[in-house]
Amino acid sequence: MTKNEQLLEFFYSIITESKRAKFDKIAAERTRHLTVIIENVYQEQNASAIVRSCDCFGIHDIHAIEKDNSFSVNREIAMGAGKWVNIQHHQDPKFPTTTALNKLKQKGYRIVATTPHEEDTNIDELDLTQPTALLFGTEKMGLSEAALSQADAYVRIPMYGFSESFNVSVSAALCLHSLRQKLEKMPAEHWKMTHEEQVEVKLDWCRNILRNVEASERDFLKSIQ
Repeated sequence: MTKNEQLLEFFYSIITESKRAKFDKIAAERTRHLTVIIENVYQEQNASAIVRSCDCFGIHDIHAIEKDNSFSVNREIAMGAGKWVNIQHHQDPKFPTTTALNKLKQKGYRIVATTPHEEDTNIDELDLTQPTALLFGTEKMGLSEAALSQADAYVRIPMYGFSESFNVSVSAALCLHSLRQKLEKMPAEHWKMTHEEQVEVKLDWCRNILRNVEASERDFLKSIQ
């Protein structure tokens, strides 16, 4: 048994049986194969709604590019989802978008910009063979030129009315709903987290709900050395 597995077993001895069962069930459906990047979103309600949608659709990682605006989550709107997803803040003082996208590309992600483009693909037809990072822009201006120029592909949501675009949080929910369905049809080992990743995620969730967890964790780790 690894150290992380021993630590999780220790945490599980403290939390309730129902919480353990819920953590196990939800972690088994989490994915890092699909992730979300949000560039410079400034309205708290939109940021919070996107976080909530990511949790609901099992997307574990959110990358917040903070160029002019800080990414802030309203607990009431997000309904506590901020505790269950991993939000990574990208705050490079000069080139936050370029830095964030390069990091994700180095990890093997294909950057897909959600914007109308002459080379775009319908969201239902997007290929998810490669790990994919969906990129969403700010409320009024959309994605920056830096984001568009570094995207590997472009995707659109079909529309049938006079409005030119959906609200960014609605766009995220629609895209994630469609792509989650595609993931479900793929082999589980292709998109679900590994056992080791699930253990790490469940450790983080335990840390988020336990009191005085740092001291308890420190004492336990000393006891198994």
